[in-house]
Amino acid sequence: MSANRIHMTWAVVLAAATALLITTGSRLSLGLFVQPLSQNMGVSIAGISFALAVGQLMWGVSQPVLGALSDRYGPWPVLFWGTLLLALGCVLVPVLPGVWGLTATLGLLMAFGAGAGSFSVLMSLVANRVPAEKRGMSSGIINAGGSFGQFLFAPLVQGMIAWPVLGWQGALYVMAGISLLVIPLSRFLTRGIMPAKPQATASATGQKFGQTVRQAFTDRSYWLLHAGFFTCGFHIAFLVTHLPTEVALCGLPPSVASWSLAIIGIANVAGSLLVGWGVGRYRSKWLLFWMYGSRTLLIAWYLMVPRTDLNFYIFAVGLGLTWLATVPPTAAIVGKLFGTRYLATLFGLTLLSHQIGGFLGAYLGGLAITHFGDYGWMWYADMALAATAAVLNLPIREKKVERTMQAA
Repeated sequence: MSANRIHMTWAVVLAAATALLITTGSRLSLGLFVQPLSQNMGVSIAGISFALAVGQLMWGVSQPVLGALSDRYGPWPVLFWGTLLLALGCVLVPVLPGVWGLTATLGLLMAFGAGAGSFSVLMSLVANRVPAEKRGMSSGIINAGGSFGQFLFAPLVQGMIAWPVLGWQGALYVMAGISLLVIPLSRFLTRGIMPAKPQATASATGQKFGQTVRQAFTDRSYWLLHAGFFTCGFHIAFLVTHLPTEVALCGLPPSVASWSLAIIGIANVAGSLLVGWGVGRYRSKWLLFWMYGSRTLLIAWYLMVPRTDLNFYIFAVGLGLTWLATVPPTAAIVGKLFGTRYLATLFGLTLLSHQIGGFLGAYLGGLAITHFGDYGWMWYADMALAATAAVLNLPIREKKVERTMQAA
């Protein structure tokens, strides 16, 4: 590979990572608005949790839908219009009060907007532009970009909310402005990419779109992957939505929550890069087994220790190492099973399962705090689901890495 080709490859990867930094940072910082919205808009925590839970679900729905549109019409229009939706959603939150207003803005506009510039479209775009042997590390770097976005946005957003000059409304307006930076990044990423023509919509195996999707839904390994990713979504959505309230229940200041979310993000940069490296050397199902299993042990530890700021930060480091690091091996398994031609759609469908879990994690957390006054049962449910996900990944049919690379 020529030096120019290498430089362009990594430029594409870094541009995709930066776009994901912005969309993920915006989406995963919304839990910091729960307390301000509850105090200033007269909406209960359960009501806000419902709006955010709908956002989790709709972000998941957006992944296969926008992935299919990207496969058919090209990624540029999807990224462009999605970015505008994300900015519009941020601007309209203070204008549309109440549960249904928040559901429209946080749950629909921002969810679909952030979904356009997220994993299914960006990882498929990059997977089809880099050599096969670079895909694992590329996905790890892109994923790390999203995690770094969480690290940057959590303290930034909390600081803007606490600053009297801006407050929570001003923080949303600033987020809208930042999100528009995805447009020039998307233009760079999609230069020279033409929409697929109807007669050229076959995968590398010769299968067309419908055939590939039908094959996926008759594959047991694909369903097991969905089941494990469902648990991942439950875990992440519960924590990103309700960790600030859990911190408040422990009598600790809001800064502990924002810094915990930031620590999760920066720890996941390391976790994503490590797992991205591991995808090229080990079976992805084993990486997923150990990551889900570690979450079970980590939550058990958290439930046994005192709720201090230091223990929250230690907990955050442990969470961060596997937080979104499940994405590269999950995408890698989908690519190994069905190729990369329709990866945006097929991986998008696994992300839908992830976000169905996310809907339940966010919404049930709100019901738990409303009816029981704490999150005890949610922690136990999270432990059980993580252990189940670890076991479900073991029967997945996956070729050894050496044979996959030779085939490439």
